[in-house]
Amino acid sequence: MTGTIESRLKELGVALPSAAAPAANYVPFYISAQQLFISGQLPMIAGGPEYKGKVGAEIDVETAQKAAKACAINILAQAKAALGDLDRIEQCLKLGGFVNATPDFTDHPEVINGASNFLVDVLGDQGRHTRFAVGVSSLPRGVAVEIDALFAIA
Repeated sequence: MTGTIESRLKELGVALPSAAAPAANYVPFYISAQQLFISGQLPMIAGGPEYKGKVGAEIDVETAQKAAKACAINILAQAKAALGDLDRIEQCLKLGGFVNATPDFTDHPEVINGASNFLVDVLGDQGRHTRFAVGVSSLPRGVAVEIDALFAIA
């Protein structure tokens, strides 16, 4: 039977991809004391990195928000792999957002809103979270955004 969260994803027209394997020596998720930690997720679509480039140069804010949403979709794919049932998510506690940006770019929060808004759309009030959004000089595979997450789980 499909759970509430997966039904909401279907209503939004979002199919979760298979959870990506780690690209280096780390685990994609870790469960400890009713918390699920999700390692940083890139905007991987169909197995490859998308949205490559610097925000403020090759990539505009609207496109970067799409990259952030793709990261959030991959976060939920990892959560599904970890939990089996997304309805075990009680609350998204925190997102950490990294934006590959030009030195003069200052709209990092608006970029990470692409993930934040998506999680609230899917999880409702359980998707409201603390977060940070910072600019960095580069990210793995040259992508525009990377996001990690922390969830409270049942």
